[in-house]
This record gives sequence, C-alpha cells and structure tokens, in this order.
Amino acid sequence: MTELLFHTDSYLREFEAEVVEVDAGRNAVILDRTAFYAGGGGQPCDVGELRASGEASPLEAAVTAVKKEGEGVLHFLADAGPGVGDRVVGAVAWERRYRLMRTHTAMHILCGVVWRDYGAQVTGGNMEPLEGRMDFEFENLQRELVDEIEAKINAEVEAAREVRVKILPRAAAEAIPDLIRTKINLVPVAITEIRTVEIVGLDLQADGGTHVANTREVGPLRILDYKSKGRINKRIRIGLDERPAPAGNE
Repeated sequence: MTELLFHTDSYLREFEAEVVEVDAGRNAVILDRTAFYAGGGGQPCDVGELRASGEASPLEAAVTAVKKEGEGVLHFLADAGPGVGDRVVGAVAWERRYRLMRTHTAMHILCGVVWRDYGAQVTGGNMEPLEGRMDFEFENLQRELVDEIEAKINAEVEAAREVRVKILPRAAAEAIPDLIRTKINLVPVAITEIRTVEIVGLDLQADGGTHVANTREVGPLRILDYKSKGRINKRIRIGLDERPAPAGNE
C-alpha cells in the first residue's frame, strides 16, 4: 500500500520514501509513500523526478506519469530507476502542480455557485493547468447568465474562503446531503473512507485531488467559452491567470 501524502498536504513538494516494488517491464516503481498525485476526477497526474536519498548514488530519474494500481501507486520513469529497498527523494514539478491546485479549486468554486444558485448537477469535467471545463444540466445557457456566473465565481475568490480537507468513514460521508455532486456516483463501492473537500460557506464535495488552502489563491477567473452539448447539457470553460507558486514545502 502506498501512503498518499497529497491527501493531507497538497503543498508538499518533496518527500522521502522507500521503493517497495519494481515493474521492470514498464520501467516503473511503487513507493511506500508519495506526494505525486496519481490522476483522477479530471485532474491530470503529477510529474517530477526521483533522486537518491543521500550522496551515495547519482540516481536522478524523471517521473513522466503516475498511476494508482490496486493499493499501490506506480511512478513511471524516463530513465533507469532505483531498486527494491532503495531510499529516494521524490520532487513534484511544483509550478505545474500549483497551477493544477488553483485550477481544481476554481472548478469547485464554479460547481458550488452553479449548484447553490441554479441547482444544476455536474455531468462531466476535465482540466489542464490554468484551464478547465465543466458540463452541467442546464436546459438554457445564455450570455446574460454566463456573465452573472462569472461575476459570482469571482466574488467567491475575493471572499477568501478557507478550503478544508477531511477523510471520513464512508457511512459518515454518505450521510452528508449532496456530497456527490456528479450525475453518477463515481466513488467505488470498495472505498471505506471518503475524502471531502470543503470551501467553507460555499461547497462540500467528495474529492481526491489537490487544492489551494484559500480561494483567494485561485486569482481572477474568466469564462472563456460556453456551448451546448445536448438538450440539457451545457459546457462552461474557465481560465486562470499566471501567478507564482509559493516557495518551499509551505
């Protein structure tokens, strides 16, 4: 089992770990703990590098992709990797990760506003650094409504709302009304604990991704495009501005 450090600290950019398994055929390793997000919920996986812990080895291998497989997390490498039992330092590509944290939080702001004010469920979504799209059960979506939504999501950014993460027993999580905001419940039945992400005063959802600690970190939001994807399925695409990531494991 790989301990998922990003579940409790999205700002952790470097960590020490031990290699517990090597998949030579795919040039990948499984670590006992990781801060690399493995992808899911529309958020891409992290990339970065592994290097030897200490000065005894010159190992430095690029992590090109990360994938959860069973109870472990595979780290796919571009170069020759470490062996079982080796201690390594993992370094997440921090600027890219922080852009995704801001983007994912922006998606929650959008979802929270649309659910609170219009009662529309999410039917799909995806994101890249500084840009994302969400599909909602809107029958009509006109320019006036889009402008209204844009003003409201920016007001939530300026409200500087705290973002809280909790891991709850499944029964406790499922007792929370409207915790699953997607049209289809995507939480596998085998999951016994559910991680929740709350934008205090706006939104509470089951979610496994990485987020900033306060909505003000997201920065100004723009609705780049909107279109119909069906009779009651409308797509909204949002964009974020560039801003520097905080330094260090902060």
